[in-house]
Amino acid sequence: MASEIESVSSAEKNYKMIERVLLANVEEQRRARRWGLFWRFATFFIFLVVLAATLLGDGPAGSPPTSRHTAMVDLAGVIHTDGGASAEVINESLRLAFENKAAAGVIIRVNSPGGSPVQSGMVFDEIRRLKKLHQDKPVIAVVEDVAASGGYYVASAADSIYVDKASLVGSIGVRMDSFGFTEAMKKFGVERRVLTSGENKALLDPFLPVDPKQKAAVQSMLTEVHQQFIAAVKGGRGDRLKASPEIFSGMVWTGAKSVELGLADGIGSVDSVAREIVKAEEVVDYTLQPNFAERLAKRFGASMGEALGQVLMRWSFY
Repeated sequence: MASEIESVSSAEKNYKMIERVLLANVEEQRRARRWGLFWRFATFFIFLVVLAATLLGDGPAGSPPTSRHTAMVDLAGVIHTDGGASAEVINESLRLAFENKAAAGVIIRVNSPGGSPVQSGMVFDEIRRLKKLHQDKPVIAVVEDVAASGGYYVASAADSIYVDKASLVGSIGVRMDSFGFTEAMKKFGVERRVLTSGENKALLDPFLPVDPKQKAAVQSMLTEVHQQFIAAVKGGRGDRLKASPEIFSGMVWTGAKSVELGLADGIGSVDSVAREIVKAEEVVDYTLQPNFAERLAKRFGASMGEALGQVLMRWSFY
């Protein structure tokens, strides 16, 4: 009897052991399937990223056109180091447009309220350089909604400027923005504590009262940059500019008024300029677009300190 009981107990142990082995095997198969699905999805995701980077990468798409056409480069949005309105993107787009022998002329389509004076100046200088290298190709700025401040700075490098009668044109000036919180700090009993190793290191600190000496120094710097802007516009427009002190006051005019003041040469659109001025009706867009990978890198690579600095103090051609 005892031996039978031991036999049954041994059989149950063997059964349970076999059951555990089978369950472990099933679980291992499930785990293998899950990992298999994971790697399939991961591979598919990587494929999509590569495809997006290819499709959304630098243009223009396809091989350069070989038939006679008008090349176009877009200057759209705020001019700054990131995105499609940076000097890096615009200048490379311009080089591609000028270097194609089939391009009869280059149109810069402007829709910009301005932005960085440095980036604007870099585009201005590159346009002038390319004009000297390709003197047989006219470069024409066509303003749609707005060419203000840095947007107009860039446009003034072109051989001619055409606008819509309702475009906004001008704003030839420089500004620096900041804030002052000293009165609010007094109200809430907040004390500002800042240590520097240079008397001007806390220049225009929004939490400190304005220092008249520092304010005068910054105003002098803005005036210097403004004079650089004025010299660029005069160099680009020449004697077409009317003798009016308001032109460089930062005022903005309609497209129709800008023609009267010599800030622009006439009324026209991209299509009309390509057809009537360049004499090549087909318009090909040469504007490069930052690719998918570059956009991700710039988004995640931006520093918090830079973001805070842009909030507290902005230097621009707005």
